[in-house]
Amino acid sequence: MGLGVPKIPLMDCVGNPLLACIFLALLWSQWRFPLRRQHFSVLRRLVRNFVLSIPGFAIVRLAMLPIPIAVAIWAQERHIGVLNWVALPGWLAVIATFLMMDYAYWWWHWANHMVPIFWRFHNVHHTDLDLDVSTAARFHFGEMIFSTGFLSFAMLLFGIAPLMLVVFFITFEAATLFHHSNWRLPIKVERILNLMIVTPRMHGIHHSIVQRETNSNWGTIFCWWDKLHRTLRRDVPQDAVTIGVAAYREERELTLGKLFALPFGSQREWRLPNGEIPEREPQPAEKLAE
Repeated sequence: MGLGVPKIPLMDCVGNPLLACIFLALLWSQWRFPLRRQHFSVLRRLVRNFVLSIPGFAIVRLAMLPIPIAVAIWAQERHIGVLNWVALPGWLAVIATFLMMDYAYWWWHWANHMVPIFWRFHNVHHTDLDLDVSTAARFHFGEMIFSTGFLSFAMLLFGIAPLMLVVFFITFEAATLFHHSNWRLPIKVERILNLMIVTPRMHGIHHSIVQRETNSNWGTIFCWWDKLHRTLRRDVPQDAVTIGVAAYREERELTLGKLFALPFGSQREWRLPNGEIPEREPQPAEKLAE
């Protein structure tokens, strides 16, 4: 641990090794049982996504966790926030933490799409032309800075215990790796899982170039919030999904330098390079499409 870096033993000794193992397991699973056909070099995308993520990883470790943890300790000492006002049994406090934080992240994800300044940075994540577990690391460092502010505010509002914040964060990151993966689970298994959690097929629709489909399935851990807000989409087969953002369809436009600079330039309309707006007729469906 470098000098001046606050120690977070649960994250450093348990969380990071666990997440690394989950990533490797999903990397193997999606290679062995692919969900969608990949159109671009897996190795090139893997390298690009992880080099792009390096500043973000640094911000997570140096600020996005330490600052909210410090805020959580401060709020706990001053009895600020919902869980510091309401005395709940330990197990109920854990459930409340996961429900409140995951719902708050649903709204934060919605804001990253709907608020123009946030979308400038979140757009970098969506411009990946294929979707797999490496996409879970493809976040611009600017988005991590905004997320630090959001997470700190959530600590004040909810009064989350510092330990529970780290436990939730590890679970949240594991869920992010899982639902971004290109792992073809048996459809019956995924339909059962999708009664509660966000799955690869469900999140694949969120990464569609059809904007109405992108503006759906905003959940991270639980899929209940999309059901609540009627933004749940499960009607698109994976082989019908084209991954990415309509305006960015060429790899030459998505080099590392251009991705780092993307949020700071003019933003394109949601149109294909030929000017067309990608659309698809919505199909009512009760079950997750294969």
